[in-house]
Amino acid sequence: MIRKAVIPVAGLGSRLLPLTKALPKEMLPIGDKPVIEHTVRELVASGIRDITIVTSSRKTLIQQHFAPDTDMEVQLRTTDKNDLADTVRELSDLAANVSFIHQNGPYGNGTPILNASRIIGDELFMVLWADDVFVADVPRAQQLMAAYEATGAPVLALMPMDPADSSRYGVPVVKDDLGGGRLRISGLMEKPKPKDAPSPYAAIGGYVITPGIVAELEEQTRRWHHDPQGEIYLSNALHAYASANPVYGQVIAGTWYDTGSPQAYLEAQFAHALAHPEYGPALRRLAYGLDADGGTDQSG
Repeated sequence: MIRKAVIPVAGLGSRLLPLTKALPKEMLPIGDKPVIEHTVRELVASGIRDITIVTSSRKTLIQQHFAPDTDMEVQLRTTDKNDLADTVRELSDLAANVSFIHQNGPYGNGTPILNASRIIGDELFMVLWADDVFVADVPRAQQLMAAYEATGAPVLALMPMDPADSSRYGVPVVKDDLGGGRLRISGLMEKPKPKDAPSPYAAIGGYVITPGIVAELEEQTRRWHHDPQGEIYLSNALHAYASANPVYGQVIAGTWYDTGSPQAYLEAQFAHALAHPEYGPALRRLAYGLDADGGTDQSG
């Protein structure tokens, strides 16, 4: 059983500057919740309660968001705003098993995973990036858990990609197609040119990490001590492990939004708003140039 998860949030969010100069990208709102809360709720809905957020000194607002706020709750109840007070309490209850550690070590997205693994111990865990939002009937985390239960091996979340975009992603080398969106992987190429891409899939923000993958990250750390300019990347660990061990990819059934760039963030915000049961109808009228009565708006 996968009981634990790690969410790395220590990155700079440079693609969204200047918006993220003071506000962590993980705290940007999608609907009425910040991106990272969507990620935490996805894990909790999938039965994972032990969540470690690997953060930095720039990201104190994330910890503040999940901290209990008894004073706010009392003040809201005093003014008969009980619905809002219940929301504050529910968020506090949601975060009861969320813990924070500060990233320490070489540059690269493998470092926060290695930091967290030293606390988690010799146990498998899930890793989700906090700038990915999925809209799916079955949460991405549950789809990854089902793939692990079927294979007993590390699992990567995959999505189909436009081959022209391969230089933006890690692209898996597919060995076998097992059906149901499940693929046996023999390697992972980081940001290949379109002509070199080994498959039409992109590895996106979700992984089931086993002790074998952690051991590969530790090996990178040993090499880093001899080359302090080096970096530690999860893709390198997965590629090395897959060369001699089973690794699988699960094509996620759903819609993926990468909120790490301005256009992608706006698309995620817009799609979420259109799907909202209360706000969606009015926004769809606005989007399609209709007035409040459903006629064509001629004002613009």
